[in-house]
Amino acid sequence: MPRAVMRRIAIIGALLGAIAATPVAAQMFSDGFEFLKAVKDRDGDAVTEALSEPGTTIINSRDITSGETALHIVTQRRDALWIRFLTSRGANPNIRDKKGIYPIQLAVTMGFAEGVEALIKAGAEVEVTDNSGETPLIAAIHRRDIPLIRLLLTNGANPDRADNSGRSARDYAGLMSGNSSIMAEFERADAERVKKQGEAGNYGPSF
Repeated sequence: MPRAVMRRIAIIGALLGAIAATPVAAQMFSDGFEFLKAVKDRDGDAVTEALSEPGTTIINSRDITSGETALHIVTQRRDALWIRFLTSRGANPNIRDKKGIYPIQLAVTMGFAEGVEALIKAGAEVEVTDNSGETPLIAAIHRRDIPLIRLLLTNGANPDRADNSGRSARDYAGLMSGNSSIMAEFERADAERVKKQGEAGNYGPSF
């Protein structure tokens, strides 16, 4: 092949490579990238300064590779203080990363009860599912984590919602040996739900 043709092919290949890399390169110098880096570095001053820009929506920036938000980052490092700070500034706890995982699911999987509570208080939905259909409650059942099971049930988690395999949290608990403590939590939640339904039906004047 003539040298001139080979040189032309090499130039075209380099140009195509540069075009393909543009989105990544753009993010590396974007405000979103710098914000997420500051969160990872625990640089409170830089984060506060970025969030103080008028009209900024940077709080819910997502990593271009993983899809993680700042809340995913601080949840993974078990940092409840940063969870409360970010959510107080408008961070949305109901954004999935590219694996379909929400911050609350990360917190439950790690047994990070304080983080789960902080996320719920900030509006995190307890009935979210990952790509396998697993709910936070099912994850807590697999951990046999009674405090987390109680916390999720108290905040409306449905023990009968099934994952993609067709099994629910109650089903998984039933398959476990020594499950009396878990079943007691289900019974308590069931009784509380029936009680609330009864109270909701008692309206209007009494004679």
